[in-house]
Amino acid sequence: MSEEIMNTENTASDTLVSCKGLSKNYGSKLALSNINLDLGRGKIIGLLGPNGSGKTTFIKLLSGILTPTTGSIEISGNPIGIETKKAVSYLPERTYLNEWMNVKQMIQFFSDFYADFKPDTAYDMLKKLNINPEDKLKTMSKGTREKVQLILVMSREAELYLLDEPIGGVDPAARDYIIKTIINNYNENASVIISTHLISDIEHILDEVIFIKDSNLVMHSTVDEIREQHGKSVDGVFREVFAC
Repeated sequence: MSEEIMNTENTASDTLVSCKGLSKNYGSKLALSNINLDLGRGKIIGLLGPNGSGKTTFIKLLSGILTPTTGSIEISGNPIGIETKKAVSYLPERTYLNEWMNVKQMIQFFSDFYADFKPDTAYDMLKKLNINPEDKLKTMSKGTREKVQLILVMSREAELYLLDEPIGGVDPAARDYIIKTIINNYNENASVIISTHLISDIEHILDEVIFIKDSNLVMHSTVDEIREQHGKSVDGVFREVFAC
């Protein structure tokens, strides 16, 4: 299958993320090359590509952890900075929370740090999972840690949720809960970007997909367009594009 870019169009008022000529180099290594992309509100978007394609770099640029080598990013019309960090809730691939803290302390930390954090929502999700707020992170299984971190991220009233491999390395039951949590905890003015290799597990919740290959954007399309134009699932088209 030939590489092609299929860009969905958003009106200015609906555009949440706008990237223009976005590139990122790590020394002599090119991580992202000339990405031009607009993303709308109220979408769950799959960010797909093999290891080393630039997915995590893209997410870190949106979060403000990294700065572009060239090009620009705007979120809700604002360049990356203090205002966009208020609007973005970021779940990294690796746990960043202190293992000595218990869940109650983590909720207090997030409440102090983020004005849009909703403690009641966090405690409600913990209760549904039978997770004790007094439990420390170091005593939890990997799956429970993943759930706690996701609960904290999704308990913010953010405009953009960036989830880097949220279902990687957890059992199928934990994946189901994580997916349900994502669906139920964002509003129509927000969007969610999910980076994952487990396409078949999340395809049913996706509105759009972004394919990145060798640092380049090779496809941005709605899931419906992919099925109509190619007669295949997102996973099927992904396997063709990346020959895997």
